[in-house]
Amino acid sequence: MSATQAEQPHWITPLVTVTPRLEQEFRADFLRQTNTKLVDTWNYGNGKGLEIIPERHIELLFNVPPFISHDAPGSNDGFGDVSFNSKYRFFARNEERGNAIITAFFAASIPTGKNGNGSCCAVVTPTLAMGKGWGNFDLTTTAGGSLPITNAKGLGHTIAWNNVAQYRLAKEGPARFFWPEVELNSSFFKGGANDGKVTTYATPGMIIGRIPLRHDASGKPGRLGLTFGAGEEIAVTSFHANNHLLIFTARMPF
Repeated sequence: MSATQAEQPHWITPLVTVTPRLEQEFRADFLRQTNTKLVDTWNYGNGKGLEIIPERHIELLFNVPPFISHDAPGSNDGFGDVSFNSKYRFFARNEERGNAIITAFFAASIPTGKNGNGSCCAVVTPTLAMGKGWGNFDLTTTAGGSLPITNAKGLGHTIAWNNVAQYRLAKEGPARFFWPEVELNSSFFKGGANDGKVTTYATPGMIIGRIPLRHDASGKPGRLGLTFGAGEEIAVTSFHANNHLLIFTARMPF
């Protein structure tokens, strides 16, 4: 597994966009969503969980259902849908050999949410992701579309296109742990209640990591570490369900 990760770029995983890199970690995100009526909803976990690398080119993600807490009167709290994701890495070059990567994802969700906190139907989402780095700077882009298993006419399809720009402040010293970033997260709706509409969020943020928690006898950092960060999704299109969404993330790579 260490050899697998050594073959790919060593960028940090973004706040929102799923990275094309193969990772092995525990992860939990926490979101505060504010709708157009200025009512907050908290999402605890955000459907994150365990990420493992069972084979050289594959990652599997087993996500814990998020718990949704509403401030709106009459809304019921409860767990959201079960979801999972998988990655297959087609191409990878580390910083010494080209600093680039291409990976395909296949994600799915199962309608297990309670009290209206999930979807009515199962959905699968294939995605293609690419990234390229130049020194301390890297760009990542992903594009995918939702395919409802049933009720496709009612739900419609959502095409998600995410783009990330990151910069590592230094290669050495304490500044090497700091990764400021900006993401553009766009959703294009085809069919369903929002047919023809587009939502785009700009997400500035800061991620700090990977901070090693163990070292070997020679002082070399071990695999166990800690990463955390925060950011804010800001709507830049007139159509949006939420605005000024705060995102907090905590991860323990191993």
